[in-house]
Amino acid sequence: QVQVVESGGGLVQAGGSLRLSCTASAFDYPYSLYTMGLFRQAPGKERQGVSCISGSGETTYYAEFVKGRFTISRDNAKNTLYLQMNNLKPEDTAMYYCAILLGRGTFSCLAADFAAWGQGTQVTVSS
Repeated sequence: QVQVVESGGGLVQAGGSLRLSCTASAFDYPYSLYTMGLFRQAPGKERQGVSCISGSGETTYYAEFVKGRFTISRDNAKNTLYLQMNNLKPEDTAMYYCAILLGRGTFSCLAADFAAWGQGTQVTVSS
């Protein structure tokens, strides 16, 4: 059973940076075949896509509210996804989740298409 574990969240002041990591394991096929995604959910709000990256890393998606501030990347040799978050804002405060698009070789950043969700890592940005 595929598992993902997020790390790197924390408390930071507005304008600060954090780097989230997401390590996945137990794939039946090479990790490099799977699109990975990072989503977030604030209390009382729906889960929203933040950024996604194709298996090769060639295709990426960023939500408008993070463009120019966040950078997604992956290291397929380590089965690990990274999200570098710069210039953080209080409205970025949320639980951040990593998930896998199980359709090998496909790309999407819709939460409904993803599975194998991690437990999440909390990001809190103070003003």
